[in-house]
Order: sequence, then C-alpha cells, then structure tokens
Amino acid sequence: MDKAGKGAPLSHAELAKQEVESAYANAPVQEREERSKGSVAVAGRTLAYTATAGTLTIRDTEGKPTGSMFYTAYTLDGTKPGTKRPITFLYNGGPGSPSFWLHMGSFAPVRLRTGDPVFMRPAPFDFGPNPDTLLDKTDLVFLDAMGAGYSRALGETKPSHFYGVDEDVDAFARAIIRYVSKNGRWNSPKFILGESYGTTRSGALAYQLQDRGMALNGVVLLSSIMNYGYRQPGLDQVYLNYLPSYAATAWYHNRIQNRPADVSTIVEQARAFAVGPYASALAKGQSISDAERDQVANQMSQLIGLSPEFIKRANLRIDLPRFQKELLRDRRERVGRFDSRYVGVDADAAGERPDSDASSDAISGAFIGTFHEYLSNTLGYKTDMQYRLSARDAAGFDWNWKHKAPGGGFSAQQNNPNTAVDLAFAMRDNPHLKVLSMNGWYDMATPFFGTEYDLGHMMLEPAQAKNLSFTYYPAGHMTYLNPEALREMRRDLVKWYDSALAGSGAAN
Repeated sequence: MDKAGKGAPLSHAELAKQEVESAYANAPVQEREERSKGSVAVAGRTLAYTATAGTLTIRDTEGKPTGSMFYTAYTLDGTKPGTKRPITFLYNGGPGSPSFWLHMGSFAPVRLRTGDPVFMRPAPFDFGPNPDTLLDKTDLVFLDAMGAGYSRALGETKPSHFYGVDEDVDAFARAIIRYVSKNGRWNSPKFILGESYGTTRSGALAYQLQDRGMALNGVVLLSSIMNYGYRQPGLDQVYLNYLPSYAATAWYHNRIQNRPADVSTIVEQARAFAVGPYASALAKGQSISDAERDQVANQMSQLIGLSPEFIKRANLRIDLPRFQKELLRDRRERVGRFDSRYVGVDADAAGERPDSDASSDAISGAFIGTFHEYLSNTLGYKTDMQYRLSARDAAGFDWNWKHKAPGGGFSAQQNNPNTAVDLAFAMRDNPHLKVLSMNGWYDMATPFFGTEYDLGHMMLEPAQAKNLSFTYYPAGHMTYLNPEALREMRRDLVKWYDSALAGSGAAN
C-alpha cells in the first residue's frame, strides 16, 4: 500500500527503503549460533574442528544492545574455556566490507581454489579443504564489519553509529571482547589479522583493545594502508609510494629494457630512486630545471616502462589510473588495480582511466557464489536477511574519516587517519607485541613502499622496532590468490606465530 492507502505500487526507491528497513529489523538481538563439524589434513595431521556461524550482540556502556555482528569461527575440537591455545580474529577492509574474501581465500580450513592470474570460471566452483589453513596454529574467527554481511544495527541505533574510523574500531573492540568473554578465551594468546582498510582498523584496534585490558600477542597487517593523509591532492608522497609498484608491474609485463632476472632487483632500484633523485625532483615543484626534469624522466622511464615524453607531460607525477591505461596501451590492454598482473580491455583504448578493475572482475563471481553456497548448505546458516557485499550498498552510508589518535595535542586530532600512530603507542606500551607486515609486489591498491614508509616512521626505539617484520610475495592485494604465495605465507606465519608465542606456554 502507498502512503495514501490506495494500493498503488511502490516505487523503486520505496521498495529499496523497505528492503533496507526489513534487513535491519531482522537482525537478532538474541545471539545465534549454528554449529557444524569438519576436518582437514594439515602438515601430516588430520584436524577435527567445529565451525560456528553466529552473531555477537554489541552493547553500549549501559548494556543497551546497539548492534549484531556476524562471525564464523573455526575451533579445534577439544578446545576448552581457559585454554592457552591461540585465537586469531580476521577481517577485511573497505571500509564496509564483509570478511568472506579472507574467509574463502586464505587461512580457513576450507578454501576456494584459485588460478593465478586468470579469470575464474562460473559455477560449479572448485572449493574444498585447505591444506594451507592456520588451524594447526590458531583458532580462527572471521568478523563482518557493521552494515556488511549479516552485521546490522539494532533497535533505534542508526547504522551511521558505526560508520567511521573510531566508531568502527569501537564496534570491533566490543565484539572481540564479547566473543572472548562468552567463550572463555581470556587466557588464550590473541592475534588480529586485517586486510586493506582492515589494517587501518588494526592499528587503532590494537591500541583500543589494550586500553580496555586486552593486550594482544600479535598483529598481522596484510596489504596495508595505515595513513590516508598522503592521498590528499597536492601532496607528492603518494607518487613516491607508487613508484616501486609501477616498476614491479613493468617488470612483470616485460616493459622495461635491461630487465633483471628477479622482481626484487628492480624494486630495490626503484626504492633507491624514489627516496633520492625522484623525491628531490618532486620537492622542487615548478622550479625544477629542464635538465633535471629530463634526467629524472629518463630514469623513471627505465624503471616503470612509460615513455619519457608521457612522464614529462604528467609533470613527473603518474596517477594510478593513467599508469594502468598507459603501460599496455599499444596492446589495447590495461592492468589491474588490486593485482597488476591481471589485464583487461576497455571499450576505448585511448581513454584516460580503466573502465573497471580486471583483477576484481576476474574473481568476484567465484568468491561470492562459493560463500553463499557454503554458508547455507554447509554451515547451515539460513535467514531471510540480505547478505550485503558491502555496507556501501545500503542507504545512508557516509564514512566519518576523522580519528582521535592516542596522546594529546594537535597531532591526536586527525582529519584523515594515520593509525600507525596508534600501533606505535601499542608497541611502546606492550614490549611483547609482534607485528608482521605482509605485502604483494603487484598490489597497486595499497602499495608496499607506502607501508614501508608509514611503519618506518612510527619512531620506535630499537627494542620495539625488532618486533616489526616484513614479508613479500609474487602476488597482488589479495596475496592468497596465488597458490604459491599462499604456501609461502603459511610458512612465514607458522614461524612468526612460533616467535610471537616463544616462552608464553601457549598450546597449539
């Protein structure tokens, strides 16, 4: 019925609003759990586990329920309350993304088997046990951000209550504390693993959990963006950050002369150029001499595969969409953003920017289809709610980018977040906190050189700096898409968990 009660059909906007309101209304205040059993063979052992798909009710300081966060947990059978077995909380970024990307592709005991780098076929999908799971080292809990997946605001709480840097961190802190308290895991070593904007979240979350009495054992940063400030127009740091990723991409597609045998060599050359001649040239702005501009453009061309003339026309500052279009323009192809090894074609080969991201187009259908099939038919979680692929799909999504960092004074008030500041506070206060940064050479959404810059400017003392380590993989943003990289990641993480837990008496 319409507002006048005359029975006229609802408009598309009214139907969309009705769907949104229904989806929020159906979020359960009462926490729900659906349990199932499974097993997986890992490193010569068969691990029996319990999978739990459910919700965690978030409450404010007065005890009023404000949100319901959806999660999927994998716990090794025999795990009891009070256990010293590690537990890791994992989440994607967005902001506003659910966790099914990490869930279906990385370290859960099940996985969508991916090719590399190829466009995945439509259904049926190749999905099954994951021998590269981390379940032998840690229990795993995948969390969906508020407004995404089946996570929703409750009652009179508006979705915007959760849509912001600090608002989001508060929701995750409350949900993690609720899970730990509900399941008796306060004595378990605790880790967080975030991807993409999830690393922005992790920097602040590590500090917030610690400030609320939950000191972490470790933080894993996968394909990081800790600092959004350098993306503001007029600042040159973003061009420095991208240069080594451009060089790695040009190396992969064989677009440079005198190509070295391995990607790490060209990356190291690009790093040195970026912090030396390139940084000096950009700092001079329009006052740079013609001779220096020519010299820098020629050096850049040798590293990133674009012509010196194109580089000079862009004032030595190559925006990402331009690089994506220009590198393979003579082949009428463009490279991906999340993973620059992927290539695609546009309707207009002379255009300024790609029509879409080839690396995202190649995998999205398989990940989404597999997750829906698995959630309903294996985990047994059935509901009339819509599983939102992003909180941005709902009406009213408007992210608050302001962030209040630890400490006082002007630097604590940030209009664009840099949560490496928060992570540095947590590492200084907790001398046992280990941090691992995992990076893909071909990730042009969150370039690794930017991560190195941000984490290298936390101003840690040597005792804390030794707790920070980096790894790199022949992959893009979602490093685990490359089966070879996933195996390397597992080996690195096994060693890292052992290091983080050394002397703690933790049990695997």
